[in-house]
Amino acid sequence: MKRLITLFYSLCVALTVTAQARFTSNTELINLGQIEWKHPATVRYLITNTGDKPLVLTEVEPDCECSSVQWTQTPIAPGETGEVSVTFDAQLLGHFQKSVAVMTNAEPYLVYLRLAGEVVAEIKDFTLTHPYLIGEIRVDKSSLDFPDLYRGESCQLTLGVANLSGRPYEPVLMHLPSYLEASCRPAVLQQGEKGVMTITLHSDRLTDLGLTQSSVYVARFLGDKVSEENELPISAILLPDFSNLSQTELERAPLIRLSAEEVDMRLTLAKKQKAKQNITVTNEGRTPLEISKLQVFHPAVGVALKKRVLQPGESTRLRVTVDRRHVSKSRRPLRLLMITNDPQHPKKEINILAK
Repeated sequence: MKRLITLFYSLCVALTVTAQARFTSNTELINLGQIEWKHPATVRYLITNTGDKPLVLTEVEPDCECSSVQWTQTPIAPGETGEVSVTFDAQLLGHFQKSVAVMTNAEPYLVYLRLAGEVVAEIKDFTLTHPYLIGEIRVDKSSLDFPDLYRGESCQLTLGVANLSGRPYEPVLMHLPSYLEASCRPAVLQQGEKGVMTITLHSDRLTDLGLTQSSVYVARFLGDKVSEENELPISAILLPDFSNLSQTELERAPLIRLSAEEVDMRLTLAKKQKAKQNITVTNEGRTPLEISKLQVFHPAVGVALKKRVLQPGESTRLRVTVDRRHVSKSRRPLRLLMITNDPQHPKKEINILAK
């Protein structure tokens, strides 16, 4: 009996030790490069719980009053992500290195996140703030990805632009789709000057639900032509609106479940030209599940779905295929999108790791 009690106690201790939250940040140091004097800069650290118990960020403290912080204060479930946001006031000129102490219920319980850079009166080095070079123009985004929208909503994105050429430059986006409008301030950038383009999307001009993809092209000079070098991919997702459903309808609604929401093809593609993986789609709701749209973001990705309407409790197979030859031919992300009649999940995305 003593032996059984000892064995049971040891097993409980082992399970207690094994089950724990784990704090994983996408980076521990963010270098802001040059930032303008008295223009506060904000950085965001993506925090993932890689453990098997909820992760709690109990306290986040910057090392000086020149920084303010915000963080996810609800428990982060295993596999889910939270965020620590740090704003630096940029009140003093010169180089800086700051740290933020993050206290958690994980082991170790104390982690430091760091940020560095230089506060200047006038930015002359745009390498970090505008990392994407298009001719003699630098921009701060390589694509324009709008957040999810419902019909009738509008949304704005900003595109930072810096002029490295030796002449005045008028920022222009060529081949602008009808659902987008763009403006820039200032309208003309002198040598070494930066500006901000504001791009507005009007969802009522989108033709259909689901993913709409297009491209615009940054004019590098007057009379410029379109090419892969000055292309900025655009993506926007229009969702179905279930706000008018009654409580009874919501309780009886379909409920989609996927066996995986991310597939890793990298090992297979290192050896083969094509890789494929199956995902099981299940309706755990009380009425039929309809998958009205199945779309891919990238030309290297192919999909095949056996059934688009699933009865309650029914499952089907979704096959995802990636062709290595086409992976590097586009800046678009490797993922696929499903639009459903599940009010909780009108959109389901599957991320694909291929490189």
